[in-house]
Amino acid sequence: MAKILVVDDSPTQLTNLVKMVENQGHEAITASNGMEGIEQARAQKPDLILMDVVMPELNGFQATRKINKDAELGGIPVILVTTKDQETDKVWGERQGAAGYIVKPAKEPELAAMIKRVLG
Repeated sequence: MAKILVVDDSPTQLTNLVKMVENQGHEAITASNGMEGIEQARAQKPDLILMDVVMPELNGFQATRKINKDAELGGIPVILVTTKDQETDKVWGERQGAAGYIVKPAKEPELAAMIKRVLG
């Protein structure tokens, strides 16, 4: 069982993702924006982060970049889960250090497979 941080500013999306994570037998912790996500990552040391992109203050691309450049957090893989479905968005996400990219609405089998792949 892994500890997975779910970061999304939409309460509905957050609830859906948490449900999917818990259905896979993992522990879910949450944050409602990028800054809070970074703070939770520091405090909770998750095994994996599921990160929305479109959020106020600090978007998911920015938060992913900060996490990957941080000496303490850099080893935590980030999967972007977003409505941004253009190939350029996926490439940009990878350039920020994302380990995976899922287009919303996330489907549980796809999310489960991505989590398994990223966590090994």
